[in-house]
Amino acid sequence: MRGGRRRGAGPAPDFRAPPGPRRAPARRRRRRPGAPLARLVSGGQAGVDRAALDAALAHGLACGGWCPRGRAAEDGPIDHRYPLRPTAGADPGERTRLNVRDSDGTLILLDGAWDDGTRFTWNIAAALGRPLLVMDLAAPEARSRALLRVLAWARRHRVATLNVAGPRESASPGIHARARDFLDRLLSGDPRGPA
Repeated sequence: MRGGRRRGAGPAPDFRAPPGPRRAPARRRRRRPGAPLARLVSGGQAGVDRAALDAALAHGLACGGWCPRGRAAEDGPIDHRYPLRPTAGADPGERTRLNVRDSDGTLILLDGAWDDGTRFTWNIAAALGRPLLVMDLAAPEARSRALLRVLAWARRHRVATLNVAGPRESASPGIHARARDFLDRLLSGDPRGPA
């Protein structure tokens, strides 16, 4: 017996690990650089909510959410170009609960002061144990570090569907424009923003 093998004993044993099931290569969904977000939701109220929907539509990002029955907002019925689903009731708290529940995390954008609706959103997110981040657009960091902070938070919590909330326009005049600017920079992947 030469080489330690008998004639007719079949092929030499293979001592390598057996091959496991073959996996198809993972397909990566194309996303904008720096933006892990796939969808924005909000309640459609004038102010931060509407700024989120406007930014998503401008950047070709999916958007939606829940709004009160009758598409009610402080400035009249919410335009049908915003793809919102009306709740069964007219209570704005119902849409807030549904938007927090149906999202992976909630971003609250403020301009210094809290209003009752924004505080309610914070309480619902905390009660449901959902990821929550509050950014004050009046703070100096809102120019650059805040955008990086939001992106890092969204990645850490794997936020694909982001609920964006904050004060209504009547409670914080000009909040729509400031929130829209912030969200435009966030969705474009440009954390530097204007100089």
